[in-house]
Amino acid sequence: MTVEYTLFPLCEYAVTIRFSDHIDEDVNDIVHHTTARLQAKRKEGIEEIVPAFSSLTIYYDPLVIDYIGIGAWLRKNIRRSEQAVQRSARTVVIPVCYGGEFGPDLPDVARFHGMTEDEVVALHSAGRYRVYMIGFSPGFAYLGGLSPRLATPRRPVPRTKVPAGSVGIAGGQTGVYPLATPGGWQLIGRTPLRLFDPHREKPSLLAAGDIVVFQPIGADEFARWSEEHD
Repeated sequence: MTVEYTLFPLCEYAVTIRFSDHIDEDVNDIVHHTTARLQAKRKEGIEEIVPAFSSLTIYYDPLVIDYIGIGAWLRKNIRRSEQAVQRSARTVVIPVCYGGEFGPDLPDVARFHGMTEDEVVALHSAGRYRVYMIGFSPGFAYLGGLSPRLATPRRPVPRTKVPAGSVGIAGGQTGVYPLATPGGWQLIGRTPLRLFDPHREKPSLLAAGDIVVFQPIGADEFARWSEEHD
């Protein structure tokens, strides 16, 4: 199998490998297989390898290795990236209290699609979502796999502060805000889990390639969980 890609400098200390201009699971698999192989073959001067939807970026120390050296190393390893061992996807269950104060936009999402709020919750929590990449803010996972029946435009006016743990929909994607930040996603629920904690060994709960399942909980369970893990 031949892996098609485009290699180009992002800046004086980073190179981007683009595998496609569109997003799907097959392309994302190639991104993560290649990332795993490059991590295993990592050499001096490589500082960070960051996977995205359909590309990955390698940050390097230009005082240790130059662009020509990086390019030769990448071409050698990308050529055989299809032989990389596939990582078993980890499934992470995220409890979510939908609606009410935790999901103020749930009624709007339901009206937009001509559904009841319960139907939106049932459809959203029935999905299995793939973490395509981490970005926007620390620990923010962009999830693929949202039912087209729930695709909803962003809010016309973003909120200045979205509470940490808020679960939202924007276009054809769903995601969870790990930190309190501004945002324009439609908020349909909130999780008591901490998706990002700088004091943990692995600060981000989610990683690219993970599978996320949302589990509906009630307000009482949300409160108990928050107290126990405060």
